[in-house]
Amino acid sequence: QVQLVESGGGLVQAGGSLRLSCAASGIIFSINSMAWYRQAPGKQRELVANIPSGGSTYYADSVKGRFTISRDNAKNSVYLQMNSLKPEDTAVYYCYAAVRSRGTGYRDFWGQGTQVTVSS
Repeated sequence: QVQLVESGGGLVQAGGSLRLSCAASGIIFSINSMAWYRQAPGKQRELVANIPSGGSTYYADSVKGRFTISRDNAKNSVYLQMNSLKPEDTAVYYCYAAVRSRGTGYRDFWGQGTQVTVSS
């Protein structure tokens, strides 16, 4: 089985920075897309940033210029550097990966979520 484990969330003042990390473990043949989603109270889960195995990254308009997604394929990891944080960035952040394991097709896997709270 594949597991995604996130770290790096916490409480920060507006204007501050946080860096989220997510590492995939288990039997992994390859990872296609990796991404970060977030869900604020009372709202639907939304895509924050996506980084495919090849090609361009994607950012939600609300985070462009402030957040940077990156990945380390050797470590099966994805990161989210969040700068100039705003109170509206407060949410639970989830790591996502499309993983091929045991020779099957790609399957979706999610982390457990990490809380990010930005105080004004």
